[in-house]
Amino acid sequence: MKVLETISSFAGRNFAIFVIAAAIIAFLVPDPFLPFGAYITILLGIVMFGMGLTLKPVDFKLVFTNPIPVITGVLLQYTVMPLTAFVIATLLQLPAELAAGLVLLGCVPGGTASNVMVYLARGNVALSVAMTSISTLLAPIATPAILLLLAGQWLPVDAKSMFLSIVQVIIIPIALGFIVQRFLPGLVQKSIAVVPLISVIAILIIVAAVTAANAGNVASAGFIVFIAVFLHNSAGLLFGYLLARAFGLKENDRRAISLEVGMQNSGLGVALATAHFSPLAALPSVWGAIWHNISGPIIATIWSKKDIKENDPAPVGDVAAK
Repeated sequence: MKVLETISSFAGRNFAIFVIAAAIIAFLVPDPFLPFGAYITILLGIVMFGMGLTLKPVDFKLVFTNPIPVITGVLLQYTVMPLTAFVIATLLQLPAELAAGLVLLGCVPGGTASNVMVYLARGNVALSVAMTSISTLLAPIATPAILLLLAGQWLPVDAKSMFLSIVQVIIIPIALGFIVQRFLPGLVQKSIAVVPLISVIAILIIVAAVTAANAGNVASAGFIVFIAVFLHNSAGLLFGYLLARAFGLKENDRRAISLEVGMQNSGLGVALATAHFSPLAALPSVWGAIWHNISGPIIATIWSKKDIKENDPAPVGDVAAK
């Protein structure tokens, strides 16, 4: 078990490198990875089950004790990212499938990797976890509704079918994981250190499968899609921070919201695009899985070296309380 824990820790620390390697290998030698495309939904369910194993009631405590930062962050998650994706897709005049895929990436909830980045950035980890949890639980309603509103002009969006897909691939696995850790805490405690390794392997297979299915598209449209994803991620990080500051939140809250808003659940984007649109529409989420895990550590490293000033503005909720 110790060996597996060491490998798991190593895989987590070097996740971005592994994602890039998986994408390159699948692009150069696609055939071995094509069969895995049929298992993308199952693999994402495994990742979400792992998230459920780590969730605890205390993770939702902040929603009730200091709701302003959580509500602000979740609202920014579901407004900034979809709208900037729509604007970027329009300005770059992306083909219909890529445009819908970029907007889909903007409509999914925050990814769990952001929690680690917030910790490294010396941000508010409790806020980050609460935002990830709440935005994920809202995804069955928010993601199809916003996608239908913004991307329906490019491709037909079956909101009901997408709602059911998100419930199956996100909500049910998370609920099962939560139940297991609630009733079998001893077993979970012994194996929890290995969960990141399983999640990393699952995401690597997802990235490789979709890259393999898009080998020709990566060569022809890869650069413009990367530019779109880069601009989208940058907008999320920037506006997340600036708008959190505009709401009078503390520096550690701003850092958490910035990273939460900027880093999406790319795996969910891949699964939904593949199931409801096409492999080409999944390409923005594949690039998101790669780039978000490069930009996140870069921003976290920069912030980790910057002290948080004691006289930063207090959260709006604290000001009101006084």
